Amino acid sequence: MEKVITSDKSMTFRNEKYDECYHTKSGAIEESFEKYAKPCKVKDGMKILDVCFGIGYNTLAAIHSAGVDAVGLENDEVILNEIQNVEVPEELKEDYEKIKKAAKDREYRDEKVSIKIILGDARETVKQLEDNSFDAVFFDPFSPKKCPELWAEGFFKDIAKKMKRGAVLATYSCARVARDNLRKAGFRVEDGPSIGRRSPSTLAYI
Repeated sequence: MEKVITSDKSMTFRNEKYDECYHTKSGAIEESFEKYAKPCKVKDGMKILDVCFGIGYNTLAAIHSAGVDAVGLENDEVILNEIQNVEVPEELKEDYEKIKKAAKDREYRDEKVSIKIILGDARETVKQLEDNSFDAVFFDPFSPKKCPELWAEGFFKDIAKKMKRGAVLATYSCARVARDNLRKAGFRVEDGPSIGRRSPSTLAYI
């Protein structure tokens, strides 16, 4: 898998199947904090669903910000294995070790955080989760153009069932099809922060 160094010096990878990187080239770790953890107002005690866990940067941003219970959905065992080869900035290394342990054992727990990774097609594994249980969803598949099946109305409806009333879903994309399908699934859609590009990200509330 091709390694890519982004503008904030953090690394990501390019997926050959989808011909896309797992993160924006303007800054992989920056994106995780600015488009996911911060706009979702991550705080102690929150339960977070990380859809398309990848190399775990979004969950990393969450556990670096607060003590949370995170559940990651990921279909690609190869990218989970690559986590062991990822280097992060010094100030994040202690927390990323928790991500590495979770990737290896599929779970990690200490007195502050809990991480569980479920391997499989997210459209199916999401159905295993408890309804009305998540405070925030980090939604980070490949683009709607390359991976339309994960931006479908039906999948958004299944995710909505797992969210508490008033919970927020954050995603990097503002594509029309993504926002239209979120609205059809019952979400209220707003602009999220613009980081690394002109167009905004998306915040959706249930």
